[in-house]
Amino acid sequence: MPSEGRCWETLQALRSSDKGRLCYHRDWLLRGEDVLEECMSLPKLSSYSGWVVDHVLPHMQENPPPSETSTSARSASALDQPAFVPTSPVGDLGFSSASSATPNGTKDKHESAHTEPLVLQSSRGIRVEGCIRMYELVHKMKGAEGLRQWQEEQERKVQALSEMASEQLKRFDERKELKHHKEFQDLREVMEKSSREALGQQEKLKAEHRHRAKILNLKLREAEQQRLKQVEQERLRREEGQVRLRSLYALQEEVLHLSQQLDASDQHRDLLRGDLSAFQTRGNQLCGLISGIIRATSENGFPTAEDQAVAERALQEMRDILGNLQQEITRAREDKRRQDEEEARLKRQESQMQQGPEAHKESTAPSQGPGGKQIEDLQVKVQDSTMQWYQQLQDASKQCVLAFEGLTNSKDSQAKRIKMDLQKAATIPVSQISTIAGSKLKEIFDKIHSLLSGKPVQSGGRSVSVTLNPQGLDFVQYKLAEKFVKQGEEEVASHHEAAFPIAVVASGIWELHPRVGDLILAHLHKKCPYSVPFYPAFKEGMALEDYQKMLGYQVKDSKVEQQDNFLKRMSGMIRLYAAIIQLRWPYGNRQETHPHGLNHGWRWLAQILNMEPLSDVTATLLFDFLEVCGNALMKQYQVQFWKVILLIKEDYFPRYETC
Repeated sequence: MPSEGRCWETLQALRSSDKGRLCYHRDWLLRGEDVLEECMSLPKLSSYSGWVVDHVLPHMQENPPPSETSTSARSASALDQPAFVPTSPVGDLGFSSASSATPNGTKDKHESAHTEPLVLQSSRGIRVEGCIRMYELVHKMKGAEGLRQWQEEQERKVQALSEMASEQLKRFDERKELKHHKEFQDLREVMEKSSREALGQQEKLKAEHRHRAKILNLKLREAEQQRLKQVEQERLRREEGQVRLRSLYALQEEVLHLSQQLDASDQHRDLLRGDLSAFQTRGNQLCGLISGIIRATSENGFPTAEDQAVAERALQEMRDILGNLQQEITRAREDKRRQDEEEARLKRQESQMQQGPEAHKESTAPSQGPGGKQIEDLQVKVQDSTMQWYQQLQDASKQCVLAFEGLTNSKDSQAKRIKMDLQKAATIPVSQISTIAGSKLKEIFDKIHSLLSGKPVQSGGRSVSVTLNPQGLDFVQYKLAEKFVKQGEEEVASHHEAAFPIAVVASGIWELHPRVGDLILAHLHKKCPYSVPFYPAFKEGMALEDYQKMLGYQVKDSKVEQQDNFLKRMSGMIRLYAAIIQLRWPYGNRQETHPHGLNHGWRWLAQILNMEPLSDVTATLLFDFLEVCGNALMKQYQVQFWKVILLIKEDYFPRYETC
């Protein structure tokens, strides 16, 4: 159509006007029958159409677009001819609604003049109305499209909100479920914690029960050990009582024998100036004392150490009495012999004066006879009781060696390790005793005493006890006694002052463990037989090396040690023995007597003076012995000791020079 572009320009102008910018009512379809009547009636223009034809179209015809100038004539002729415009209900409705919704202030006199619809007579008007309706239709379609899009957008929003709500509901459910899980987890943790605490408390109760059971077992074990210890002590007490009883019988026998010798001295009554009744009376009192002790012990059980000590003192006093009596008899004999010799000398001098000087020379030889006679009076062998005592100690030492023979000969590595640990624990503390030990002596003594008592001690960083092996105690006692004697042989021989600290520890151990003392004596007698005193005799068929070993010499590769070294070792051992018999452990029981006191030293001194002296040995031993314990013997025996010293000076030394 040639005017189609112009119609669109009109519509564009209408849309750009104030009225065109107004919003149409979208509920025009609700008006009902009026809308249907308008659809079925002939096409009509609204009251605004005239105004549009009168005002808008002339202006557009005056200024046609360049593209439409060629068709303007045809458009004008077309407008003058009538044409049929098909009616459209939608377009009519849209137009009527558009015509009814106009802004205020835009209506003029034409609006009031054309209140009734006019029948369009020209085709141009119909086309304009058609364009308007097409515009309304397009606008309606755009509105429907916008409504559809808005509905879709609202549906999408609703769906998005629904999905969001669903997601939020899911999150809420998840948070609720998580909260339930957390509560359940917390509850489970609380239950597990309470369960662990209950288990811990149960374990603690079990540990306490085990600890109490262990303590009870230890107490039961200690009670059992105490009972066994008491049984062992009772057995040892009985054995010691039996030994003391046998010793008392031997002492009684010896006292009776000495009493017989004392009674036999009546035949020398004419030699003595004094009366012998005092000696005999005291001897009878001593015999009665020992008999009373034996009767009392037979009624009460076994004799005690005090009873044995009293009996030994009685025996020693009996020996002293008999020794003093014999000394008196000897002195009386000497006086009578000197008197007889003086008388004989005077007679010989008278006869020599008569016979001449030759007879005087011949008479000088018999004057040396008394010296030889006195030497013949000395003993060559020790007393039988002393030899029996010596042999008992050696037998006890051999039995001890046999007792732990299984431990020493064992091939088991565990037994060898135990043996080495026990030997170190027994010997190392003794090696640590020296003159500068000072307060460490008590520590050393306690360590040795604990080892012998069966308690564990530390040695070489390990715990050692004699209970690790049934033969451990015998082995430790033997090695300990051997080490004490070896210290006297080596340490005391080189440093004389070391005899006292070693002796005080040995004396304390001897007092608490008598068997160790017996083993010390056995080792001492074996290495130094002169400490018995005992001079081994050479037997026919004996090898020279064996005899030299019996004398105490060290023989290596058929070479005998030098005499100086031999005398040095003997001196060290006799000094240790002299220190032991006079010292006691200061922390021990002072009420008990010394296990091997000064009475044994007095016996040794008396016996060695009654025996034939040996060159070098006797003089060395006497000097060392008296230098160490001479002061103690002097305080104990007083006048009797000075008598012995006088005897050594006036009688023994001259005899020693002739040997």
